[in-house]
Amino acid sequence: MALFPPSTNADYQGSSAALVILGFAVLTTIGPACIHTFLPDGGANLIAGMGLDLESAQGRRVVNLMAWAGVTQLVWGLILLTILVRYRPLTPLALGLLTIERILHCWHFWGPKSGDHHPPEAYTTLVFIPLFAFGFILSLRRITKSSPI
Repeated sequence: MALFPPSTNADYQGSSAALVILGFAVLTTIGPACIHTFLPDGGANLIAGMGLDLESAQGRRVVNLMAWAGVTQLVWGLILLTILVRYRPLTPLALGLLTIERILHCWHFWGPKSGDHHPPEAYTTLVFIPLFAFGFILSLRRITKSSPI
């Protein structure tokens, strides 16, 4: 059994614009994942401006949690990349799950228990939700020769 079964890209019938949106999702997933995983503060102070004391047990705990989240985000990004490169018929599933993920992020960033601090991702998520939802819809459209998108 091979690590990667044969590519199914020829079976994809959705919009190529949805693939561009999925590619954007790959970049905006893997990039932050690397920040959270590999920066010494996980981006907590440098990017999110949390003002953590990195020498305290609590500060180190937050950085470790950010690194844990970054590692899972990195794996998710690699799965998205694999879909984009080899298994494009899974694009609707990926964009649908990305939309749900970002809605849940938004709920946590802006919900009643969110507090008054919002990291940069809280604002970009507001843009990603409609973008990924639009990509999801485009990926479900069966493209014919007369379809413009």
